[in-house]
Amino acid sequence: MIKSMTGFGRANSQGKTRSFNIEMKSVNHRYCDMNIRMPKNLLSLEQKIRKVISDKIKRGKVDVFITQNVYEREDVKVVFNKKLSDNYVECLNEIKNSYDVVDDISVSLIAKFGDVISLEYKEDDLEQVWSEMNKPLNQALDLLIDMRIREGEKLYQDIISRCKNVKGLLEKIEKRAPVVPKEYKEKLTVRLKELLQDSQIDESRIATEVAFFADKACIDEEIVRLHSHINQMKETLELQQTVGRKLDFIVQEMNREVNTIGSKANDLEISNLVLNIKSEIEKIREQIQNVE
Repeated sequence: MIKSMTGFGRANSQGKTRSFNIEMKSVNHRYCDMNIRMPKNLLSLEQKIRKVISDKIKRGKVDVFITQNVYEREDVKVVFNKKLSDNYVECLNEIKNSYDVVDDISVSLIAKFGDVISLEYKEDDLEQVWSEMNKPLNQALDLLIDMRIREGEKLYQDIISRCKNVKGLLEKIEKRAPVVPKEYKEKLTVRLKELLQDSQIDESRIATEVAFFADKACIDEEIVRLHSHINQMKETLELQQTVGRKLDFIVQEMNREVNTIGSKANDLEISNLVLNIKSEIEKIREQIQNVE
């Protein structure tokens, strides 16, 4: 069964030291394109995240948003930069001695200067972090895929329905096609009688002209190929794999055959049927743009 490329999934987890909230959304794209936003300290896990997603999603633009909340940080250390602090004090004393100003150098003042006091973080245990992140990541991904499957079922039903409509219209063309040369012969005969009046009509010349017209307007091959494309599309829709690109190619071939039928048929009724088929094929093409 086909899948849509549109979906959304969200999951969260709460561990001993941190929690994760993961959101994913996907839309149409020719290839599998991932955009992952997450805290800097987790960037080394990006390849693992991409591997998990690409194993289950083959096409679509996927945006992943990962937020992390750490409850208690035992891996943080407050660091005092004495050398930098000495330089600040030295500069302040130089200002004091150079100008007649009040001496208000204090601990709180020096501490406000950038990088005098900073936080130093120990490296996270990435294996532990991954074990906590992996579960909500897969949960969010599964929810996104479930939505893509549900959307895919709707696309499937709509495409099958429109294929049925195309087949019905094509069968009408198939019935109409043999009648066109006969009507052409009748019109040609009437026209020649009007022009020649009492003169004798050359039946062999009319037969030759009608045969030439019938050969030029013959659309049997195009009808057979279009029937084949419709059946191929139905079969492709049943495949348990990524079929979006293949379906897109089949639609192009269907459109090619219909255009040829319209240009060769030289009949108003068939032309109107062709327009209706092209309308259905265009709607199928729009739906296929969202198939994985």
